[in-house]
Amino acid sequence: MASIKEIQDEIVDEFSMFEDWMQRYEYMIDLGKSLPMIDNQFKTDDYIIKGCQSKVWVHADMTDGEIAFTADSDAIITKGIIAILIRAFSGQPPQAIIDADTSFIDEIGLKDHLSPTRANGLVSMIKQIKLYAVAYQTQLN
Repeated sequence: MASIKEIQDEIVDEFSMFEDWMQRYEYMIDLGKSLPMIDNQFKTDDYIIKGCQSKVWVHADMTDGEIAFTADSDAIITKGIIAILIRAFSGQPPQAIIDADTSFIDEIGLKDHLSPTRANGLVSMIKQIKLYAVAYQTQLN
């Protein structure tokens, strides 16, 4: 299994292949289409990310010491954003997620190309993923 940093570096490399942000947005939309689907039972207010302009649901499950995330959104760009985050953090141990640097988001220029409300939503998504990791890490201790 690749480390979070290795996966983040792959994402940065993929985004650097595109010459403009329209191509990057298209790529994010494609990533959103390949997102592991969240079970409908988790598309409730209990799993919704607070602070997002659109609806984003995230669910986490831990098996064999690794957290697997599933998610969905009602907006295609937002679905692409959460797909990037899930790709970077899913299948990793809780402590690795807690300790992970998220500067790869800045490296691909994502925050600079989102509206302020979407940028706030991105921060909320990262925060929720890390909160899940903290909760599972607490169970392990």
